[in-house]
Amino acid sequence: MTGPGDGEDRAAVHALVTEIDYPMFIVTAAAGGRRAGCLVGFTTQCSIHPPRFLVCISDKNHTFGVAREADVLVVHLVPEGATDLAELFGSQTGDEVDKFARCAWREGPGGAPVLEDIGTWFAGRVLDRRPVGDHWAFLLDPFEAAGETGAESPFTFHRARRIPPGHAP
Repeated sequence: MTGPGDGEDRAAVHALVTEIDYPMFIVTAAAGGRRAGCLVGFTTQCSIHPPRFLVCISDKNHTFGVAREADVLVVHLVPEGATDLAELFGSQTGDEVDKFARCAWREGPGGAPVLEDIGTWFAGRVLDRRPVGDHWAFLLDPFEAAGETGAESPFTFHRARRIPPGHAP
Protein backbone atom coordinates (compact mmCIF):
# COMPACT_ATOMS: atom_id res chain seq x y z
CA MET A 1 0.00 0.00 0.00
CA THR A 2 1.29 3.45 -0.86
CA GLY A 3 0.49 6.75 0.74
CA PRO A 4 0.94 10.48 0.33
CA GLY A 5 4.44 11.44 -0.68
CA ASP A 6 5.32 8.10 -2.26
CA GLY A 7 7.51 7.90 -5.37
CA GLU A 8 4.57 7.95 -7.76
CA ASP A 9 3.20 11.16 -6.22
CA ARG A 10 6.61 12.80 -6.33
CA ALA A 11 7.06 11.83 -9.98
CA ALA A 12 3.68 13.34 -10.85
CA VAL A 13 4.55 16.59 -9.07
CA HIS A 14 7.95 16.71 -10.77
CA ALA A 15 6.32 16.18 -14.18
CA LEU A 16 3.86 19.00 -13.46
CA VAL A 17 6.38 21.58 -12.26
CA THR A 18 8.82 20.92 -15.10
CA GLU A 19 6.09 22.10 -17.48
CA ILE A 20 5.99 25.53 -15.81
CA ASP A 21 8.09 28.07 -17.68
CA TYR A 22 9.00 31.05 -15.54
CA PRO A 23 11.56 33.86 -15.80
CA MET A 24 15.12 33.42 -14.59
CA PHE A 25 17.02 35.90 -12.46
CA ILE A 26 20.64 36.54 -11.58
CA VAL A 27 21.04 37.38 -7.90
CA THR A 28 24.19 39.16 -6.73
CA ALA A 29 25.51 39.83 -3.24
CA ALA A 30 28.51 41.30 -1.45
CA ALA A 31 29.70 40.75 2.12
CA GLY A 32 32.99 40.54 3.96
CA GLY A 33 34.99 41.76 0.98
CA ARG A 34 33.56 39.01 -1.24
CA ARG A 35 31.06 39.23 -4.08
CA ALA A 36 29.03 36.49 -5.70
CA GLY A 37 26.17 35.89 -8.08
CA CYS A 38 24.15 33.02 -9.49
CA LEU A 39 21.30 32.18 -11.84
CA VAL A 40 18.10 31.45 -9.92
CA GLY A 41 14.65 30.31 -10.92
CA PHE A 42 12.97 29.92 -7.55
CA THR A 43 11.66 33.45 -6.93
CA THR A 44 8.34 35.12 -6.38
CA GLN A 45 6.67 38.28 -5.22
CA CYS A 46 5.11 37.27 -1.91
CA SER A 47 3.41 40.46 -0.65
CA ILE A 48 1.94 43.62 -2.16
CA HIS A 49 1.56 45.80 0.97
CA PRO A 50 4.30 45.95 2.07
CA PRO A 51 6.12 44.86 -1.06
CA ARG A 52 8.12 41.68 -0.48
CA PHE A 53 10.00 39.29 -2.76
CA LEU A 54 11.30 35.80 -2.04
CA VAL A 55 14.53 34.47 -3.59
CA CYS A 56 15.73 30.89 -3.06
CA ILE A 57 19.41 30.01 -3.38
CA SER A 58 20.86 26.50 -3.25
CA ASP A 59 22.80 25.77 -0.08
CA LYS A 60 25.48 24.16 -2.29
CA ASN A 61 26.01 27.33 -4.29
CA HIS A 62 29.00 29.62 -3.68
CA THR A 63 26.62 32.58 -3.74
CA PHE A 64 24.76 31.17 -0.74
CA GLY A 65 27.84 31.65 1.45
CA VAL A 66 28.04 35.33 0.55
CA ALA A 67 24.26 35.95 0.53
CA ARG A 68 23.78 34.59 4.05
CA GLU A 69 26.14 37.37 5.28
CA ALA A 70 24.80 40.13 3.01
CA ASP A 71 22.38 42.87 4.03
CA VAL A 72 21.23 43.49 0.43
CA LEU A 73 20.70 41.29 -2.62
CA VAL A 74 20.33 42.62 -6.16
CA VAL A 75 17.88 40.67 -8.31
CA HIS A 76 18.32 41.03 -12.10
CA LEU A 77 15.58 39.93 -14.51
CA VAL A 78 17.54 38.09 -17.22
CA PRO A 79 16.39 39.17 -20.69
CA GLU A 80 15.92 36.63 -23.45
CA GLY A 81 19.04 37.80 -25.29
CA ALA A 82 21.40 37.46 -22.31
CA THR A 83 22.33 33.83 -22.93
CA ASP A 84 26.03 34.45 -22.22
CA LEU A 85 25.31 35.96 -18.80
CA ALA A 86 22.81 33.21 -17.95
CA GLU A 87 25.43 30.60 -18.84
CA LEU A 88 28.19 32.41 -16.92
CA PHE A 89 26.13 32.76 -13.74
CA GLY A 90 24.45 29.37 -14.13
CA SER A 91 27.25 27.06 -15.19
CA GLN A 92 30.29 28.50 -13.42
CA THR A 93 30.95 28.42 -9.69
CA GLY A 94 32.49 31.29 -7.79
CA ASP A 95 34.57 28.67 -5.97
CA GLU A 96 36.65 28.42 -9.15
CA VAL A 97 35.88 31.46 -11.34
CA ASP A 98 35.61 35.22 -10.78
CA LYS A 99 32.41 35.72 -12.77
CA PHE A 100 32.67 39.48 -12.39
CA ALA A 101 36.02 39.53 -14.22
CA ARG A 102 34.07 38.18 -17.22
CA CYS A 103 31.27 40.76 -17.38
CA ALA A 104 30.60 44.46 -16.98
CA TRP A 105 29.32 45.47 -13.55
CA ARG A 106 29.35 48.27 -11.02
CA GLU A 107 28.94 48.46 -7.29
CA GLY A 108 25.29 48.88 -6.41
CA PRO A 109 23.17 49.21 -3.28
CA GLY A 110 24.75 47.63 -0.23
CA GLY A 111 27.87 46.97 -2.29
CA ALA A 112 26.13 44.23 -4.29
CA PRO A 113 27.16 44.08 -7.95
CA VAL A 114 24.78 45.47 -10.58
CA LEU A 115 25.28 43.85 -13.98
CA GLU A 116 25.66 46.53 -16.65
CA ASP A 117 24.20 44.39 -19.44
CA ILE A 118 20.95 43.72 -17.57
CA GLY A 119 18.97 46.91 -17.26
CA THR A 120 16.05 45.59 -15.22
CA TRP A 121 16.88 44.89 -11.58
CA PHE A 122 15.94 45.70 -8.02
CA ALA A 123 17.78 45.77 -4.73
CA GLY A 124 16.20 44.35 -1.60
CA ARG A 125 17.15 44.43 2.06
CA VAL A 126 17.34 40.92 3.49
CA LEU A 127 14.66 40.68 6.17
CA ASP A 128 14.88 36.96 6.86
CA ARG A 129 16.65 33.77 5.80
CA ARG A 130 15.12 30.31 6.20
CA PRO A 131 16.05 26.80 5.08
CA VAL A 132 13.41 25.37 2.73
CA GLY A 133 14.94 22.04 1.71
CA ASP A 134 18.08 22.12 -0.41
CA HIS A 135 17.64 25.88 -0.87
CA TRP A 136 17.41 28.82 1.52
CA ALA A 137 14.67 31.41 1.13
CA PHE A 138 15.72 35.04 1.40
CA LEU A 139 12.84 37.41 2.16
CA LEU A 140 13.57 40.78 0.57
CA ASP A 141 12.24 44.28 1.12
CA PRO A 142 12.76 45.92 -2.31
CA PHE A 143 13.93 49.53 -1.98
CA GLU A 144 15.54 50.50 -5.30
CA ALA A 145 14.81 49.46 -8.87
CA ALA A 146 15.85 50.25 -12.42
CA GLY A 147 14.77 49.32 -15.90
CA GLU A 148 11.89 49.15 -18.28
CA THR A 149 9.21 46.59 -17.65
CA GLY A 150 8.12 44.65 -20.72
CA ALA A 151 11.07 45.91 -22.77
CA GLU A 152 12.22 42.39 -23.65
CA SER A 153 10.93 38.89 -23.01
CA PRO A 154 12.68 37.11 -20.13
CA PHE A 155 15.18 34.28 -20.36
CA THR A 156 13.11 31.34 -19.13
CA PHE A 157 13.51 28.18 -17.08
CA HIS A 158 13.08 25.90 -20.09
CA ARG A 159 16.12 27.49 -21.72
CA ALA A 160 18.09 27.56 -18.46
CA ARG A 161 17.65 23.88 -17.70
CA ARG A 162 19.98 23.13 -20.63
CA ILE A 163 22.80 24.92 -18.76
CA PRO A 164 24.91 22.48 -16.74
CA PRO A 165 25.03 23.68 -13.10
CA GLY A 166 28.25 25.01 -11.61
CA HIS A 167 27.62 22.76 -8.59
CA ALA A 168 25.99 19.36 -8.73
CA PRO A 169 22.42 19.49 -7.36
